[in-house]
Amino acid sequence: MPRLSLFNSPFMLGFDGLERLMDGVVKNAGDSFPPYDIEHRGEHKIRITLALAGFSIDDLTVTIEQSQLIIRGQQGENEKSSTYLHRGIAARQFQRKFVLADGMDAVDAYLENGLLHIDLERPQPDESVRTIAIR
Repeated sequence: MPRLSLFNSPFMLGFDGLERLMDGVVKNAGDSFPPYDIEHRGEHKIRITLALAGFSIDDLTVTIEQSQLIIRGQQGENEKSSTYLHRGIAARQFQRKFVLADGMDAVDAYLENGLLHIDLERPQPDESVRTIAIR
């Protein structure tokens, strides 16, 4: 049975990429690791903070790919020799994606006390009106 989509309207032209992007967001919505906060820090600034206990800078990568902020983490194999009675601190690889609006960019990222902070700046809205000449 074909899937219904908001983008099937004849008035929504050229939104195929947006539909694929939204499908990807829905698939990742159920993933709860690592926990994160999104903080509004002014009119055009946002901070994403991920709780990453046990991860070092060398275990993490932050990239922007096709309007998505992607944070990946993979810890080294140094702890394989340890025997645990209880293991409550997650030590698994992860990938967390956030969809960015056009023009939004990451301006800073730093790891402090087990928290990865990523600062984003939102573009200022363009409030100009443009008239299209009719030929």
